[in-house]
Amino acid sequence: MRVLIPGISGGIARKLALRLHDAGHQVAGVDIRPWEEARELGIEVFRGDVRKRAAEDVFRRWRPEAVVHMATVTAFTVQGAERGRINLDGTKAVFDHCGAHGVKQMLFVGRHTFYGAAADSPLYHSEDEPPRALEAIPELADLVAADLYAATALWRMPKLTTAILRLPYTLGTPGTGTLASFLKGRRVPLVLGYDPLFHVLQEEDVVAALVLALNKELRGIYNVAGPPPIPLSVIVRETGRMGVPLPAQVLRLLLGRGGFPRLSVGALDHLRFPIVVDNRRFLEATGFQYQYSVADMLRLYRESAPVPRG
Repeated sequence: MRVLIPGISGGIARKLALRLHDAGHQVAGVDIRPWEEARELGIEVFRGDVRKRAAEDVFRRWRPEAVVHMATVTAFTVQGAERGRINLDGTKAVFDHCGAHGVKQMLFVGRHTFYGAAADSPLYHSEDEPPRALEAIPELADLVAADLYAATALWRMPKLTTAILRLPYTLGTPGTGTLASFLKGRRVPLVLGYDPLFHVLQEEDVVAALVLALNKELRGIYNVAGPPPIPLSVIVRETGRMGVPLPAQVLRLLLGRGGFPRLSVGALDHLRFPIVVDNRRFLEATGFQYQYSVADMLRLYRESAPVPRG
């Protein structure tokens, strides 16, 4: 199978590309970021923005049978309106190219934060639930919009087998991603009186889930998860960091200062209320079994991202 991966230069996308290549698939990608070693590994990377004409030329010339869209970004990596353009306009462009050039299968790699963090949310979110509390965390709005746009392909583009996978936070090596960035410093802020549950999944297990979704030709919306969720305080402690519980009003003033990570004020709700997903639909469709326990993930992250000195 010929598989094209927009956003191929990201950490998990590289691992997916290598896994697919080793399994005998032809793999290529589109990304504005370089991946210098890719050609030596038998993977072609086309440099460019998925929103530009050059990206459509890749679809036209390379003729992929399947596309795994991983070219979305978070507020940790891109700020302001440009993030919205990348996430929403980029997603629309990828689907347009799929429809125009005969792609048979599409995986949109989304995030479990789609559901939002709110005091009145159910503990376990099913795929049928709408997003909540976006007014509190506007930085999630463009990712939610991209996810919802991808879902419209299920009826707009019936010839394209589309699956939307909502993935939890990842941990492990090399210590990249939203949760890893949050844990980067010695001290990690916690909201006094709260200890929300977090779902985490090791990067190799994410890759295994994506490969299963391709092989099973999934169609629909699926939550993906691994081990049972654990309290944030346990994640902080077992990665060697020091949790610093503070009143929410004080924490708002310290975000991005004194060694604390840069977060939006709205993101504080995610430090109070859990976002935990019900993944039964994905398990029934694929038989997915995670290989890395929570203890494995925390150890791997601790080893790959030692606590900074000072």
